[in-house]
Amino acid sequence: MIHRTKLAAGLVGLLLAGTPAVMAAQPGADLPKPDGKPADMSKPVQVFIIMGQSNTLEMGHVGPADKDGSLEHAVKSEGLYPFMVDDSGNWTVRKDVRNVHTQGSGGPTGKGGIKRNDWLTVSGKGIGIEIGIGQELGTALDAPVLILKSSIGNRSLGWDLLPPGSKSFEFKDPKDGKTYVYAGFGQSPMKWEKGTDPKPIGWTAGIQYAGDVARAHEVLDNLDKYYPGATKYEVAGFLWWQGDKDRYDAGLSSKYEENLVNLIAALRKEFNAPNAKFVCATLGQTAKDEKPGNEKTLLDAMMAISDPAKHPDLKGSVATVYTHPLSMGSASNAHYGGNAKTYMNVGLAMGEAMVKLLKEGK
Repeated sequence: MIHRTKLAAGLVGLLLAGTPAVMAAQPGADLPKPDGKPADMSKPVQVFIIMGQSNTLEMGHVGPADKDGSLEHAVKSEGLYPFMVDDSGNWTVRKDVRNVHTQGSGGPTGKGGIKRNDWLTVSGKGIGIEIGIGQELGTALDAPVLILKSSIGNRSLGWDLLPPGSKSFEFKDPKDGKTYVYAGFGQSPMKWEKGTDPKPIGWTAGIQYAGDVARAHEVLDNLDKYYPGATKYEVAGFLWWQGDKDRYDAGLSSKYEENLVNLIAALRKEFNAPNAKFVCATLGQTAKDEKPGNEKTLLDAMMAISDPAKHPDLKGSVATVYTHPLSMGSASNAHYGGNAKTYMNVGLAMGEAMVKLLKEGK
């Protein structure tokens, strides 16, 4: 099913190794312009689900063309991402990649709805990682591709997005010396001091996970509404860019690796996709030489899940993209200053990492 054999000059190997060196090629430099042709609809739609928090949203500025950091400036003034425009200078449209974003707050009945449902292209004021991911996968696969994003901002893995099966735990906070009990899946509130009675609030651990999963299922249950002409699909992969909210709490940070492993298992079970690949991206502002603290803990956790020595059962099915060399500045809590190149670079790297996993899994 994968017909693209040339990966961009060492990009994935560089980023997965985490070497902060000069890249041999600009991300996506070898991608051809889309040919405008539809996919072979006799094949099942290959579904790739994006989850996380605001890192995954369309926060990269499209214009204006004279603004450094906008997509228009990057493409039309700097000559980057040439596959993004056709010979007339218009944004290209992929007729083989569908781009859908469903969003809601909290559980399955939470307020929200479909934010985007179109062929992969640039429209509106912002872009996210889905553009680069979709370009890489659309080029690599000869089957129809559905990029399905189900996410909303300001959510933590250790609380809002906590996967099923995650149990409560105790953690001694180094700041105040107190021991806290953290909620397991379905419990409330997020934490309470050990020895006191928890006072539930109108939110439970994992409620956003349940909602995001349900909203993704709703799209897949109505496949032809979101991918015209499609009758069958398979979930081929998950892409995760998150961590900002967890970094503000030492207890949540301490469990990030365990929660990520649980998340992978939960998503594969939920979508009946035991062989689906998983790509995780680190927070752009966090370098490998970061001093000890919550951010370093998160980075180490994200790198650990793709280390076969630490998680041999995930070998060959999980990849981590080290995004610090790709980030153009600012930080996740400021949406990287809206710099479109950060979102393009990270999306392309995540897409290429997914292609690499799919290719090696054949």
